[in-house]
Amino acid sequence: MNKKLFLVGSVLTIVLLATLFYSTATEAEYRKTLYYGSSGQDVRVVQEKLRNWGYYTGAIDGYYAAKTFQAVRQFQTKNGLRVDGIVGEETWGALGEPVKPVTYQANSGGASGQNVYLLSQIISAEAKGEPFEGMVAVGAVILNRIQSASFPNSLAGVIYQPLAFEPVANGSIYNPPISGAVRAANLALSGWDPSYGCLYFWNPATATSKWVWQRSIVRRLGKHVFAR
Repeated sequence: MNKKLFLVGSVLTIVLLATLFYSTATEAEYRKTLYYGSSGQDVRVVQEKLRNWGYYTGAIDGYYAAKTFQAVRQFQTKNGLRVDGIVGEETWGALGEPVKPVTYQANSGGASGQNVYLLSQIISAEAKGEPFEGMVAVGAVILNRIQSASFPNSLAGVIYQPLAFEPVANGSIYNPPISGAVRAANLALSGWDPSYGCLYFWNPATATSKWVWQRSIVRRLGKHVFAR
Protein backbone atom coordinates (compact mmCIF):
# COMPACT_ATOMS: atom_id res chain seq x y z
CA MET A 1 0.00 0.00 0.00
CA ASN A 2 1.18 3.50 -0.78
CA LYS A 3 2.59 4.95 2.44
CA LYS A 4 0.99 8.36 1.82
CA LEU A 5 -2.43 6.82 1.27
CA PHE A 6 -2.01 4.75 4.41
CA LEU A 7 -1.15 7.85 6.46
CA VAL A 8 -4.06 9.84 5.02
CA GLY A 9 -6.46 6.98 5.75
CA SER A 10 -5.16 6.66 9.29
CA VAL A 11 -5.55 10.37 9.93
CA LEU A 12 -9.11 10.35 8.56
CA THR A 13 -9.97 7.39 10.79
CA ILE A 14 -8.61 9.16 13.86
CA VAL A 15 -10.52 12.34 12.97
CA LEU A 16 -13.78 10.41 12.50
CA LEU A 17 -13.34 8.54 15.79
CA ALA A 18 -12.49 11.76 17.61
CA THR A 19 -15.55 13.47 16.14
CA LEU A 20 -17.79 10.56 17.15
CA PHE A 21 -16.31 10.53 20.65
CA TYR A 22 -16.68 14.28 21.03
CA SER A 23 -20.31 14.22 19.85
CA THR A 24 -21.16 11.39 22.22
CA ALA A 25 -19.35 13.03 25.12
CA THR A 26 -21.03 16.35 24.47
CA GLU A 27 -24.47 14.71 24.36
CA ALA A 28 -23.80 12.83 27.58
CA GLU A 29 -22.14 15.77 29.33
CA TYR A 30 -25.09 18.12 29.18
CA ARG A 31 -28.75 17.44 29.83
CA LYS A 32 -31.80 19.36 28.66
CA THR A 33 -34.23 21.13 30.96
CA LEU A 34 -37.27 18.86 31.33
CA TYR A 35 -40.84 19.66 32.24
CA TYR A 36 -44.32 18.12 32.03
CA GLY A 37 -44.80 17.03 28.41
CA SER A 38 -41.12 16.52 27.59
CA SER A 39 -39.98 13.27 25.99
CA GLY A 40 -36.79 11.52 24.97
CA GLN A 41 -33.67 9.90 26.37
CA ASP A 42 -33.11 12.49 29.09
CA VAL A 43 -36.56 11.70 30.52
CA ARG A 44 -35.60 8.01 30.61
CA VAL A 45 -32.45 8.91 32.56
CA VAL A 46 -34.56 10.72 35.17
CA GLN A 47 -37.09 7.89 35.34
CA GLU A 48 -34.39 5.25 35.79
CA LYS A 49 -32.63 7.17 38.54
CA LEU A 50 -35.83 7.98 40.41
CA ARG A 51 -37.09 4.40 40.12
CA ASN A 52 -33.79 3.06 41.44
CA TRP A 53 -34.08 5.42 44.41
CA GLY A 54 -37.72 4.57 45.15
CA TYR A 55 -39.39 7.77 43.96
CA TYR A 56 -40.85 6.51 40.69
CA THR A 57 -42.93 3.40 40.05
CA GLY A 58 -43.97 3.87 36.42
CA ALA A 59 -42.57 2.62 33.13
CA ILE A 60 -39.25 3.80 31.71
CA ASP A 61 -40.93 5.15 28.59
CA GLY A 62 -39.28 8.53 28.07
CA TYR A 63 -42.53 10.49 28.54
CA TYR A 64 -42.68 13.16 31.23
CA ALA A 65 -46.25 12.63 32.41
CA ALA A 66 -48.05 12.71 35.76
CA LYS A 67 -46.11 9.93 37.54
CA THR A 68 -42.75 11.35 36.51
CA PHE A 69 -43.85 14.85 37.51
CA GLN A 70 -44.91 13.69 40.98
CA ALA A 71 -41.71 11.67 41.44
CA VAL A 72 -39.57 14.67 40.52
CA ARG A 73 -41.46 16.86 43.00
CA GLN A 74 -40.99 14.27 45.75
CA PHE A 75 -37.27 14.09 44.94
CA GLN A 76 -37.01 17.89 45.02
CA THR A 77 -38.81 18.07 48.37
CA LYS A 78 -36.59 15.40 49.90
CA ASN A 79 -33.41 17.12 48.71
CA GLY A 80 -34.28 20.69 49.65
CA LEU A 81 -34.64 21.88 46.05
CA ARG A 82 -37.15 24.26 44.49
CA VAL A 83 -40.32 22.13 44.23
CA ASP A 84 -41.59 22.97 40.75
CA GLY A 85 -41.50 19.62 38.93
CA ILE A 86 -38.95 20.99 36.45
CA VAL A 87 -35.68 19.12 35.97
CA GLY A 88 -33.34 22.06 35.51
CA GLU A 89 -29.75 22.75 36.50
CA GLU A 90 -30.20 22.24 40.26
CA THR A 91 -32.29 19.07 39.99
CA TRP A 92 -29.99 17.54 37.35
CA GLY A 93 -27.08 18.28 39.68
CA ALA A 94 -28.82 16.55 42.58
CA LEU A 95 -29.40 13.58 40.27
CA GLY A 96 -25.68 13.49 39.57
CA GLU A 97 -25.98 14.75 36.00
CA PRO A 98 -24.47 18.07 34.83
CA VAL A 99 -26.54 20.39 32.70
CA LYS A 100 -25.55 23.34 30.56
CA PRO A 101 -28.02 26.09 31.53
CA VAL A 102 -29.53 28.31 28.85
CA THR A 103 -29.20 31.84 30.18
CA TYR A 104 -29.29 35.34 28.81
CA GLN A 105 -25.88 36.98 28.56
CA ALA A 106 -26.22 40.73 28.95
CA ASN A 107 -23.36 41.47 26.58
CA SER A 108 -24.00 38.73 24.06
CA GLY A 109 -25.61 41.02 21.50
CA GLY A 110 -27.05 37.99 19.73
CA ALA A 111 -30.59 37.84 18.38
CA SER A 112 -31.41 34.88 20.59
CA GLY A 113 -30.17 36.66 23.72
CA GLN A 114 -32.15 39.74 22.78
CA ASN A 115 -35.31 37.65 22.38
CA VAL A 116 -34.83 36.03 25.79
CA TYR A 117 -34.26 39.40 27.43
CA LEU A 118 -37.20 41.12 25.73
CA LEU A 119 -39.55 38.25 26.56
CA SER A 120 -38.29 38.18 30.15
CA GLN A 121 -38.95 41.93 30.47
CA ILE A 122 -42.63 41.60 29.57
CA ILE A 123 -43.01 38.45 31.70
CA SER A 124 -41.49 40.26 34.67
CA ALA A 125 -43.70 43.32 34.18
CA GLU A 126 -46.91 41.34 33.64
CA ALA A 127 -46.44 38.39 36.01
CA LYS A 128 -44.08 39.45 38.78
CA GLY A 129 -45.25 37.75 41.96
CA GLU A 130 -47.22 35.10 40.06
CA PRO A 131 -46.53 31.34 40.32
CA PHE A 132 -43.62 30.29 38.13
CA GLU A 133 -45.88 28.24 35.84
CA GLY A 134 -48.01 31.35 35.38
CA MET A 135 -44.93 33.33 34.35
CA VAL A 136 -44.06 30.74 31.71
CA ALA A 137 -47.68 30.79 30.53
CA VAL A 138 -47.53 34.56 29.98
CA GLY A 139 -44.44 34.07 27.83
CA ALA A 140 -46.15 31.24 25.95
CA VAL A 141 -49.18 33.42 25.16
CA ILE A 142 -46.90 36.00 23.56
CA LEU A 143 -45.13 33.32 21.50
CA ASN A 144 -48.50 31.84 20.48
CA ARG A 145 -49.51 35.23 19.14
CA ILE A 146 -46.50 35.24 16.82
CA GLN A 147 -47.86 32.06 15.21
CA SER A 148 -51.38 33.49 14.87
CA ALA A 149 -52.47 35.37 11.75
CA SER A 150 -54.34 37.81 14.02
CA PHE A 151 -51.15 39.26 15.47
CA PRO A 152 -47.75 40.56 14.27
CA ASN A 153 -45.31 37.81 13.29
CA SER A 154 -42.36 38.86 15.44
CA LEU A 155 -41.66 38.99 19.16
CA ALA A 156 -41.09 42.74 19.20
CA GLY A 157 -44.14 43.27 16.98
CA VAL A 158 -46.41 41.38 19.39
CA ILE A 159 -45.03 43.03 22.53
CA TYR A 160 -45.08 46.56 21.14
CA GLN A 161 -48.40 46.25 19.33
CA PRO A 162 -50.38 49.38 20.28
CA LEU A 163 -52.58 48.94 23.37
CA ALA A 164 -51.60 45.27 23.71
CA PHE A 165 -49.75 45.40 27.04
CA GLU A 166 -50.08 47.97 29.83
CA PRO A 167 -46.39 47.68 30.90
CA VAL A 168 -45.41 48.99 27.47
CA ALA A 169 -47.73 51.95 27.88
CA ASN A 170 -46.62 52.81 31.42
CA GLY A 171 -42.92 52.05 30.85
CA SER A 172 -42.56 49.31 33.47
CA ILE A 173 -41.39 46.91 30.75
CA TYR A 174 -38.06 48.72 30.81
CA ASN A 175 -37.30 47.70 34.39
CA PRO A 176 -34.66 44.94 34.71
CA PRO A 177 -36.41 41.55 34.70
CA ILE A 178 -36.36 39.41 37.81
CA SER A 179 -34.28 36.22 37.57
CA GLY A 180 -37.36 33.99 37.53
CA ALA A 181 -38.63 35.83 34.46
CA VAL A 182 -35.43 35.08 32.54
CA ARG A 183 -35.79 31.40 33.40
CA ALA A 184 -39.47 31.47 32.44
CA ALA A 185 -38.62 33.11 29.09
CA ASN A 186 -36.07 30.39 28.33
CA LEU A 187 -38.59 27.65 29.08
CA ALA A 188 -41.32 29.30 27.00
CA LEU A 189 -38.90 29.67 24.09
CA SER A 190 -37.93 26.02 24.47
CA GLY A 191 -41.55 24.98 23.94
CA TRP A 192 -43.25 24.70 27.32
CA ASP A 193 -46.79 26.10 27.07
CA PRO A 194 -48.73 25.96 30.36
CA SER A 195 -51.40 28.15 28.72
CA TYR A 196 -52.36 25.24 26.43
CA GLY A 197 -52.24 27.33 23.28
CA CYS A 198 -53.95 30.45 24.59
CA LEU A 199 -53.69 33.88 22.97
CA TYR A 200 -54.98 36.01 25.85
CA PHE A 201 -54.50 36.43 29.59
CA TRP A 202 -55.84 38.93 32.12
CA ASN A 203 -56.49 39.51 35.78
CA PRO A 204 -60.27 39.22 36.39
CA ALA A 205 -60.01 41.54 39.39
CA THR A 206 -58.68 44.44 37.31
CA ALA A 207 -59.88 43.76 33.75
CA THR A 208 -62.13 46.52 32.41
CA SER A 209 -62.66 45.28 28.85
CA LYS A 210 -65.99 43.53 28.28
CA TRP A 211 -64.60 42.04 25.06
CA VAL A 212 -62.12 39.74 26.82
CA TRP A 213 -64.93 37.97 28.66
CA GLN A 214 -66.22 36.76 25.30
CA ARG A 215 -63.10 34.62 24.95
CA SER A 216 -63.07 30.95 25.94
CA ILE A 217 -61.20 30.60 29.24
CA VAL A 218 -58.96 27.53 29.36
CA ARG A 219 -57.37 27.71 32.79
CA ARG A 220 -56.38 29.91 35.69
CA LEU A 221 -52.86 30.27 37.10
CA GLY A 222 -52.40 32.57 40.06
CA LYS A 223 -54.30 35.80 39.45
CA HIS A 224 -54.43 35.39 35.68
CA VAL A 225 -56.93 33.57 33.50
CA PHE A 226 -55.78 32.26 30.12
CA ALA A 227 -58.14 32.12 27.14
CA ARG A 228 -58.34 31.43 23.42
